Parts: sequence; C-alpha cells; structure tokens
Amino acid sequence: MLIVEASNGFEALDIFVRERPDLVFMDVEMPVMTGLEACKRIRQLPQGATIPIIIVTSSDDRQSIDEGFDAGATQYKTKPVNWSLLGRDIQYTLRASNAFNSLKRQEDRLRYLAYYDPLTNLPNRRSFNEHLNRLLKRSQRQGTPAALLFIDLDHFKRINDSIGHAHGDSLLVEIAKRLTIELREEDAINYFSENNAEPDSDSEGATEIARLGGDEFTVVLSDVANIADIEKVARRILESLSEPIALQSHNPVVTPSIGIAIYPQDGSDPDTLSRNADTAMYVAKAEGRACYRFYNEEMNSQAVEQLKMEEELREAMQNDELELRYQPQVETATGRVVSMEALVRWKHPTRGMVSPQEFIPLAESTGQIIELGEWVMAEVARHCLYWDTLGLDSFRVCVNISPLQFNQHNLPQWIAKFIDQARLTPERLELELTESAIMNDAETNIGKLRELKALGIDLAVDDFGTGYSSLSYLKRFPIDTLKIDQSFIADLDTTDGAAIVDAILALAKTLKLRVIAEGIENEDQLSYLVKHDCGFLQGFYFARPIYPEDVPNMLQENFSTQIQAALGK
Repeated sequence: MLIVEASNGFEALDIFVRERPDLVFMDVEMPVMTGLEACKRIRQLPQGATIPIIIVTSSDDRQSIDEGFDAGATQYKTKPVNWSLLGRDIQYTLRASNAFNSLKRQEDRLRYLAYYDPLTNLPNRRSFNEHLNRLLKRSQRQGTPAALLFIDLDHFKRINDSIGHAHGDSLLVEIAKRLTIELREEDAINYFSENNAEPDSDSEGATEIARLGGDEFTVVLSDVANIADIEKVARRILESLSEPIALQSHNPVVTPSIGIAIYPQDGSDPDTLSRNADTAMYVAKAEGRACYRFYNEEMNSQAVEQLKMEEELREAMQNDELELRYQPQVETATGRVVSMEALVRWKHPTRGMVSPQEFIPLAESTGQIIELGEWVMAEVARHCLYWDTLGLDSFRVCVNISPLQFNQHNLPQWIAKFIDQARLTPERLELELTESAIMNDAETNIGKLRELKALGIDLAVDDFGTGYSSLSYLKRFPIDTLKIDQSFIADLDTTDGAAIVDAILALAKTLKLRVIAEGIENEDQLSYLVKHDCGFLQGFYFARPIYPEDVPNMLQENFSTQIQAALGK
C-alpha cells in the first residue's frame, strides 16, 4: 500500500488529481483550506465522484456530522482515532468501494449495450427508434423537414457463405467506419459515450448513424434544406461504401441499396417513415441495386399489391390454379424433339394468366419457391407416368431448380427419395440450375453437384453467360448441358451478341457438353445457330409451351425441313 501525504487542503487537491488515489483520509481542521471544503471540491471532479473519503474531526455533535456527510464524506471518524481499528475500517471501505465500482461498471456496460451495437459501436435499433421519435417531434415543433435513409448491403450473404462470418463481421465494421467518416465531413453526427449511453435533449437535431442488425444501417438527417442536399449525402454514401474492402487476402466490393423517406411528406410518425424508407430500399434493390431511391405513393401501392399476390399464390397452390406446360427441345442433327422443359403457369380466376416473370421472383423472395418446386416435380412425375402408359419412347424432362432450392442442404437426398417414390428412371430427369447459383460458394457446390450426378440424372446450367463463371470451376462441375441465355440469342444481330454465342459454343465443344440455345424466335437466329453447330434448339420458332396432353403429338414432329431451310439461307 502506498500512502501519499498532503500538508493542507490545496496540496491535497493537487495530489488527488495527480496521484488518483483509491481512498482519501483527511482531517477537517487543515490549514489554508478545510477538510470539508476539500471534500466538496474533490466530489466536483470527474474522478472524485465515487472515491471513498474518510474525514476525521474532534467534533461529534449532530450538526458537525451532518456537515461532514453533506460535504461528501463516505465515513466520519471522531478524535481520538482508534488506530488499531482504522486499518480495518479502511480495508472494509476499499472493499465496499471496489464492489460499488464493479457494479457501476456493469450497469454502465448494460446501459451501453442497451443503446449500442457491440460489433460496430454504432447506436442500435433501440437508440435509433428513440432518436427518430425525438427528432420528428422536434421537426414538428420547428416546422423543419427531416430525412431517413435505410441502407442495406447488396448480396452480403455471399460474403459470409464464401469467406466466413469473421470476415463478414470485419466488413460490417469497415462499413460503419466509412459511414462515420463520410458523414462527419459535412454533417454533425451524434454519438453517445459509454459513460452516457442515453441520448440527451441537446443532441436532438444531430445526424445519427445506426446499425439495426445484420447488414442494415440507417442515417437520420435533420433540418435538411432540400432534396438536393439529401441526394448529395446519398451519393457520398454510395460512392464510399462501393469501394473495395481489404479483408486479408480478399478485396470484396459490397454495394449499398438506399431507400429514402422524407418527413413529413412520406410519414409523420416513426413507424410510417421507417416503413416507407424500407419500401424505397427494396425498390432500389429491385431496380438493379447499388443505387438510391426516394419513396413515393406508387411504391406503397406496389408493396400492397405484392403482398396480395403473395397470399393469392399460396392459395393458388392449394386450389389447383397452377399448370405445367412443356416446351420442346429439338436436336439439330435429326430435327427430332428429344426433350421437354417443364414450365409452370398460373391461371388466376380473375387476373387471367399471370406471367412467370411476376410470380416466380415473388415465390423466390418469400420462400414459396420451395413448395412450388416440389409441386412441379410431383406434376412432372405424374405426367411421365401418364406418357408411359401411351407407349411413348422415353425422353428427358428438364426441370428448373431455383437458387433457394439448390441451397437446401438436403437437395440430393430429397431428389433421390423423389425418384424412388415417383418410380422414374434417373435418366429421365435433367435439373436446370442457374449459373449464379452454382458459382456461389463453388467449392461446396461441386460436392453437391457430384451427389446429384451420382443419382444418374443429367445436370444443365441455365442462363449460361450471365454469371461470369470461372473456367477453372466450370470444367470441374459434373454438368451435361449449357443453355445459352435467350438475351444473347436476341442480340445475335449485333457483333457483341454473336461473339458471346460463338465463345459459348466453342467452350461447350471443348468441354464436350451439350449446348442448347433457348429463345429462338426467327429464321435468322436459327440459321446462325445451325451454321455454328449448336447441338440443340428451343424457342417459339418451333413451338410455344404446350399442354401435357399435346406432348405425344409434338414428339412425332420433325423440324428437319426448317433446319435445312435455315442452312440454305
């Protein structure tokens, strides 16, 4: 134990500030400054608020004792001092002080965690909600506008899936730093310290960044002069967050989608404003990501309509409103129909035929695609058994597997059980997987594809050319077929479109894969593909998707005449 002595009150204050003792023991009667005055001044110092102070005096009347405790004393000792007991009193006082300080630190920490995200040290959802509520009340009193920006990182899940959650957390920390730095340049930002975690009234008008959870962040701007100022902030955020982030051996780029709602025009209460900013953010994602969008009423109508369609799609699967159609795939060399692609259609009782471009993305985003995919497989099995009763030659049926279905860990086991229960030969089935789905975490997916291939089914890569596959991975994938995306077929009359198709055909030939061109609509496209040795053809030029009962007649068709005519062009 180290004891430092002072000869008067002023010296005691100086030593206290310099030495930061664990306990102060002083006489009330000191020269220059009394012990009571010194005790009061210590209590006024930031580091003196909780320090134990024992004062000693010869006065033992009630008034003197009250004055001592009013000055801030922890204990009051009267003279003569019992020195044999003083050491024990000091020991117990220090123990009590340590226990109190430990409890206070825990309380401060809990208060901090109640308002702060421990990963990024940004205010959390609770802090955001309270701050937004106060800010809107202030804006209402002063008649000034405010803006709420909802920020969501695009494709953040692929970071966790590909390089791990630890790197994902590091990325979130870097995003938080960039937001802080970017907005501090021109915008006043309100941050609470751990010692004062609750917002105070003086900070109501400040800008606040918060992390709501996951990869969702918010920025609240108060006293915004006009939309141009809000756009300026949004552009700065967009540019800053879109820069590559160094994570050891990785340098990923994660762009933000930003939704913006303005008080009071887009909402006069926190819930409405937050909901509309969130809606605008999802519109930004739907329109290509890496952008910002301001909320408008039409967005809300679209959101309500989407929710309604989601409910109706769930009912459609229960009420037999869905149908399967089949589009033939033609072998170039023989002109024969050798396979059929199963395509789902929705015949709505009041809307009529709903485009797959409307309900398939909806099913994917809501998770209904899992149930829908199982329904498609069951219908394919039922139709195959029906065709077999007609004595038709066996042909492949191609079924699309969505990225969400493919990401199910038990997909190979489910397919194996399906084949067994449906009494299908595995060679009858070809699963079409999107290029982007299999390239996400390619190393893991190679194993899953090999499990599927071991069942005896064929595997095709749909929309090939849109996902920028690495050739080193592509040659390791146990796939049988590449499907050239129809967008490239539509651009065959351009130099770039033709060059991409030529490259895919050459790649398929090198890897000894079947290649199907989908979306063929005219004779010029057919002519180009046939002349460049595309093995299989599909599109409206041959047939639109047909009903299951029309499949037998389609299998009797031969398109050699059309193919030969195209060669003669």
